[in-house]
Amino acid sequence: MISFEGRVAIVTGAGGGLGRAYALELARRGAKVVVNDLGAARDGTGHSDAAVAVVEEIRCAGGSAMANGASVTEYDQVEAMVAETRAEYGGLHILINNAGILRDKSFAKMDMADFRAVVDVHLIGSANATRAVWETMRAQNYGRVLMTSSSTGLYGNFGQANYGAAKLGLAGLMKTLAIEGARDNIKVNTIAPTAATRMTEALFPPEMLALFKPELVAPAALFLVSEDAPTGAILGAGAGVVQAAYVTLTRGVKLPEATPEAVAENWAAIIDRTGEIVPQSGAEQTMTILQRLQGG
Repeated sequence: MISFEGRVAIVTGAGGGLGRAYALELARRGAKVVVNDLGAARDGTGHSDAAVAVVEEIRCAGGSAMANGASVTEYDQVEAMVAETRAEYGGLHILINNAGILRDKSFAKMDMADFRAVVDVHLIGSANATRAVWETMRAQNYGRVLMTSSSTGLYGNFGQANYGAAKLGLAGLMKTLAIEGARDNIKVNTIAPTAATRMTEALFPPEMLALFKPELVAPAALFLVSEDAPTGAILGAGAGVVQAAYVTLTRGVKLPEATPEAVAENWAAIIDRTGEIVPQSGAEQTMTILQRLQGG
């Protein structure tokens, strides 16, 4: 059984939906949990005591938890949350970046303030929280960080340019942090969940709401923050199905001449996925180009 005894976790956006499911399951498996939630509506406005309610659930079940209302967009507030966590529990081992908002519109109709707000919460908010815990995790030579991407970020979706930009940005952030954290036993992964939550309930027909319960995403998320987790992985999860997503690279073509026409003429060979690879760092793209130049 995967246990989190002796571990301390912060889950952002944990007042409901996916974050609540993660917090409850972490606590059930022995973790001390900081339930962070601003308690805002799906567009980021307003406040509530959602985090307090989840803490009560955990305590009633015999677990240990405390509520925190820091906004992930405010670095000073996130730093204070981390300091409070360490003071209360003596350490910090797990961070699940789950906080998010939606402000969907087609790009042609989208106000740039709405674009910025979504990027600030998802991408900058996750960077804030991760940076705030990073030195603690380095010093203790242990850390597990989970980013939350989306199928929209990985593959696109109409009306979600802001959300997609932030979510693919999180996958890129994760890839670099997985490399940088490796020597300090900090593992960083990404989950792309499909779940019926307050943010997505309007997108799901009623018959699918029960099928895509947030609790069915939690197993993949908890595996990715466990002691034996991989690092640099992107998992899709929903309705009890777990998938792996990859950023791949084709073998490519050495053009006979460096012109746009040559790209057009060789398009079929350029996109041929035979022998494609999954690079483990950005440097591998350069290496494959050099191999092509050498006839490899």
